[in-house]
Amino acid sequence: MRKLLLGGSMNFDKIRYIREMLDISGRQLAKELNLTKSTISRWETGESVIPLKHLIPLCNMTQISLDFALGLSDDKTKVTHERKLDPKLIGKHLRMLREQKKITQTDLAALLNTSQSTMSSYENGKTTILTAFLYSICKRYKVSADWICDNHES
Repeated sequence: MRKLLLGGSMNFDKIRYIREMLDISGRQLAKELNLTKSTISRWETGESVIPLKHLIPLCNMTQISLDFALGLSDDKTKVTHERKLDPKLIGKHLRMLREQKKITQTDLAALLNTSQSTMSSYENGKTTILTAFLYSICKRYKVSADWICDNHES
């Protein structure tokens, strides 16, 4: 059973597809990421959502975009640079997006069913945004997860 996320359903088949691109078993991927096989299985079935701290390295291993991995795009174009998880950079881009769209932290928090203080923590880089929230923001505002998470010219 796949869980529906805010703003639509995430395509969990992409996680399995990525693992199969690597031509490794769930057990091997779990070992590579220092996790359990059941954790990988839960991501692949949609029982749980892969955290960005694991999704980014997985995308780096296969050189695919976060947008493809999240099911936001079917574009399989290789990403040639290695991405790093940078909560401060993500927060900066979230703030830029929110300001461009002229929405408040409170309004965005309400959309995600979270608190304004949580949104503030994301924007200040104190906490890494949940993958499900990132997905919902990208779907709602038609923005790339790669744009939010990558270091690029602002």
